Amino acid sequence: MIGVDRAESASAGPVVAGPAVAGPVVAGPVVAGPVVAGPVVAGPDVTVAERLQLRLADLTPAERKVARVLMAEYPVRGLQPIAKLAAAAGVSAPTVVRLVSKLSFDSYAGFQRSLKSEVSARLSSPLAMHAERSAADLGDPLSRSEHLFCDGIRSSFARLPRAEFEQAVRLLAEQRRSVTMIGGRFSSMLAEYLAAHLRVLRPNVHVISSAGADRTSALLDIGRRDVLVAFDYRRYQHDTVRAAVTAKQQGATLIAFTDPYLSPLAAHADVILTSSVQSPSPFDALTPAVALIEAVIAALVDRLGDQPLARMARYDALYAGTVDAADAAAPTEQEEA
Repeated sequence: MIGVDRAESASAGPVVAGPAVAGPVVAGPVVAGPVVAGPVVAGPDVTVAERLQLRLADLTPAERKVARVLMAEYPVRGLQPIAKLAAAAGVSAPTVVRLVSKLSFDSYAGFQRSLKSEVSARLSSPLAMHAERSAADLGDPLSRSEHLFCDGIRSSFARLPRAEFEQAVRLLAEQRRSVTMIGGRFSSMLAEYLAAHLRVLRPNVHVISSAGADRTSALLDIGRRDVLVAFDYRRYQHDTVRAAVTAKQQGATLIAFTDPYLSPLAAHADVILTSSVQSPSPFDALTPAVALIEAVIAALVDRLGDQPLARMARYDALYAGTVDAADAAAPTEQEEA
């Protein structure tokens, strides 16, 4: 388990139609048509942001305008009256209503209730979460942890738009681009973990330390040919957000790893990869985020093919040399005596 202190720190899609089977209808109407495999985009625990990402390809140009406005100031913009949201997007109020319906809400009021609950979840602290725990939440911690972590990984992967994931992999595979990672107090370990693997696979991979006194200087040379990968989970870390926004303003491409409630830096990101933070304790868990990073690494290896083999061989040779040198320098038991 990876626990996270929140000091910084899955929707009704297309119905899958199978072959016709004689007998009584068990649930719902029979939908004629080809078999369609798609993500589930409805449910009380699926955020508005996740629904927008998953349904983006199904939206009309006007509806996409509303989606862009919502994501630019998420979630606050969606809490405005429908007329103001429509005006901000330059569309009609019925367009907003149609978008809300496509997101599987029965009304604009229902849409706003979901956003309000997200605001509360965004601001939850470990202390508040601890106070909300009930006896029903307790019991065997090992079984509880297994259930929550496995469910968190499954739901995160199910709700992740494949296009976003594939775009992130494409960007990280482009060796003409320099890649810089940044994280916060706890999420910096995710940045370090991904960077450690990328360094073996490709050159020009850097990490901005979370403990550095001056993170700004690390941004001086970031520009249009660079990718910044930022990790930020609730409650969001202001200097990480500022650094990501600065890099974006300097022309960098921004990949954001965040939770389903979205860090403020997501409004500036070119690619957004979310993962669950549900945990058996009052502290957010990054276990699904680690699983997502492992999936990115696997996809990178598949995409690069034999390209990194020479670099990997050099790494192994250097590592072996380091180990041999360390063994030679270590005193024997007789020398110690």
